[in-house]
Amino acid sequence: MTLTTNPESYAQLLAKYQPKVIETEAENDRAIALAQELEYRADRTPQEDALLELLVTLIEKFEDEQYPIPSGTPHSMLLHLMESGDLKQENLIGVIGSRGVVSEVVNGKRSISKAQAKALAEFFSVDVGLFI
Repeated sequence: MTLTTNPESYAQLLAKYQPKVIETEAENDRAIALAQELEYRADRTPQEDALLELLVTLIEKFEDEQYPIPSGTPHSMLLHLMESGDLKQENLIGVIGSRGVVSEVVNGKRSISKAQAKALAEFFSVDVGLFI
């Protein structure tokens, strides 16, 4: 059974919330709050489902533009994660090896092994594929 959207009810929802392309963090926060409200609403109407889908699309577009996921080598990913977490080499001692090993990995003189990739993925709570 396919539920159809009532154009009049949907127009009322659009008039009430006035969704638009998100341009600021404040607008994104408001869109997220509304999306969460709709997501957890019991017995959502088809119109609310359509509005939720629109909000999610707008939020994803804003966040993809504002917070792009860097791509690159395992080494560049490690440096990015260290910088974004304000971490120093010392923070990785014991995670991927001794002071010397950490220094070589961070400085690009040694590649990241599979065991180190797993340890880094767990440490940073990211997918192991970033380091392989």
